[in-house]
Amino acid sequence: MKIGELAKKTGCQVVTIRYYEKEGLLAEPERTESNYRVYGEEDVERLHFIRHCRHHGMKLSEIRELLAFKDNPRADCSWINTMIEGHIAGVNEQIASLTHLKGHLEGLLKKCSGSASSGCGILKSLHDAASCPYCEDSRCGLQGD
Repeated sequence: MKIGELAKKTGCQVVTIRYYEKEGLLAEPERTESNYRVYGEEDVERLHFIRHCRHHGMKLSEIRELLAFKDNPRADCSWINTMIEGHIAGVNEQIASLTHLKGHLEGLLKKCSGSASSGCGILKSLHDAASCPYCEDSRCGLQGD
């Protein structure tokens, strides 16, 4: 199949397929006499694997390691557990940060009555960043911005 067919079959953009080839995640495809790339079912499976990894938040370097292991399995795969544990820790950090942000946004929401006569409490609060408990919190990545 040609690259357009592979893209359609996998839901992946053509430019992404070319990028994955350039990065060595997909093997250099065979070419027709007209220099069109030609792919097989093994490319479809590999691309599905790559996309599945990406949906799970894995970096290209991690996917490269997983593919190398998949292509040449060794006896010990405990490093994969360690990698996934690292991703879980990152997700837990994101959840904590988003929960904190949600609480702050809910607090902002309570500061505005929706009445034009009293002014918007949300705008006032956002204007006065010096008194923002979210921005003062050490977990906030916006300090100094």
